[in-house]
Amino acid sequence: MSTQDILNATQERVDVDLVIPVYNEEKILAKSVARLHDFLLQHTAYRWRIVIADNASTDRTPEIARALTMQYDNVKYLHLPYKGRGRALRHAWLNSDSEIVSYMDVDLSTDLNCFIPMIEKLAANEAEIAIGSRYQKGAQVTRGFKREFFSRSYMALIKLFFDCTFSDAQCGFKAATRHAVQKLVPLVENQGWFFDAEFLLLAEHYGLPIFQMPVRWIDDPDSRVKLTQTISEHFIGLVRMRLAFSTGFAAVPANSSFAESYA
Repeated sequence: MSTQDILNATQERVDVDLVIPVYNEEKILAKSVARLHDFLLQHTAYRWRIVIADNASTDRTPEIARALTMQYDNVKYLHLPYKGRGRALRHAWLNSDSEIVSYMDVDLSTDLNCFIPMIEKLAANEAEIAIGSRYQKGAQVTRGFKREFFSRSYMALIKLFFDCTFSDAQCGFKAATRHAVQKLVPLVENQGWFFDAEFLLLAEHYGLPIFQMPVRWIDDPDSRVKLTQTISEHFIGLVRMRLAFSTGFAAVPANSSFAESYA
């Protein structure tokens, strides 16, 4: 059996959920889902599903999302009554029956060609989590000075607080095995933008292997991220996590299967 035959056989056994968390994205949702749907049809043999996870949109996003589920068989819509990107990811990931779950931002700032290599690492059991990184060697990033400064400063702050190996906590381009999600996500407290960083810090704390994919990334000038509010949320989250790790508060009970797997 050739290497390609083995890869194809592996792909047939793997399901992938690709979650798009949205809040008031009526302007770009249909276009982004169509683009992503076409890409997946053309570039992967994995069995996949696009999940639009709407966290309390008040514009036409729900209407557009429901129309997309009628247009495409493998698009699913989830509506949550409360805001919070982390809340949307938590619900979509924990309720997924797929072997691999992932997510990307609705603006599709990250080059979609970077997606399949991340999934292949998880399908081959070479990692439990895969992330897109704008700071790995080979990454190509286009964005303004302000966001670049804050992003790099934030990663420097994480490195100051924790001895972590991942290089980009906030790139909206991540994937994980169902095993990792079922074990880690219930431990994540944050329901908003800090969800990503908390998930990765817990993964490193318990020794789950993380694959980092250098990505090609172009900033979305219409981003919904409010920098001042987000910076405050992240700083509070980092302090909470540092205290939790220092005091042992984040430790999993010794009799849990998670502790046995990742002691």
